Amino acid sequence: MSKVLLIEDEWQLGQIVKDSLEMRGFEMLYAADGKEGLRLYQEHKPDVVVLDIMMPNMDGFTVTTEIRRLDKTTPIIFLTAKSQTTDVVKGFELGGNDYLKKPFSMDELIVRIKALLQRFKETPAVSPSAGADVIQIGQYVFNYTKQTLTRNNNTEFLSHREAEILRRLSENLNQVMERKTVLLDLWGDDSFFNARSMDVFITKLRRYLKDDPRVQIVNIRGVGYKLIF
Repeated sequence: MSKVLLIEDEWQLGQIVKDSLEMRGFEMLYAADGKEGLRLYQEHKPDVVVLDIMMPNMDGFTVTTEIRRLDKTTPIIFLTAKSQTTDVVKGFELGGNDYLKKPFSMDELIVRIKALLQRFKETPAVSPSAGADVIQIGQYVFNYTKQTLTRNNNTEFLSHREAEILRRLSENLNQVMERKTVLLDLWGDDSFFNARSMDVFITKLRRYLKDDPRVQIVNIRGVGYKLIF
């Protein structure tokens, strides 16, 4: 049984979501504010976190930041009444994995939760680079299985999507990695907001790799990206 932590300050909505997910077989934890939600996260280590952005005591962005300090992989879905692109992008930059705008249908939320749980729990059938778990990228050592990127004993822990994107770039070294293919594989569709989310992850990977000037992720306009070194 998958454990879901719901953090939502609208009590009525929180109860509806909690009851609906319990009826569909999920184990539910519920908090009405960010501080309580963070406490429940630390105590119970849920399989997925669903949280509102605008909350009293501690907002969803702050909760996400605190979770990502402890855990790089647990999926996080934002619930937001805001429609501005900047808020969506900020959520992804902080480590969020998906979002739903209010009002939303329970069926859609359940589909998103199940998709993230499957994606983060499944083991890839084929390891990167023809069976190699560890890939040399310039001065960096990329361990796909451990989701780490190391240079001179300094290690960066990657999120699931960061590791997946870097794996695909590595497998297609000096060749174009098609943007649409990655969006369909990792996000499920190639919508505008998902495309912006992917741009955020590419920017983060470039920042991780910046200390070796030979390593570059090049934007191939209208097609995708290419890793060169």
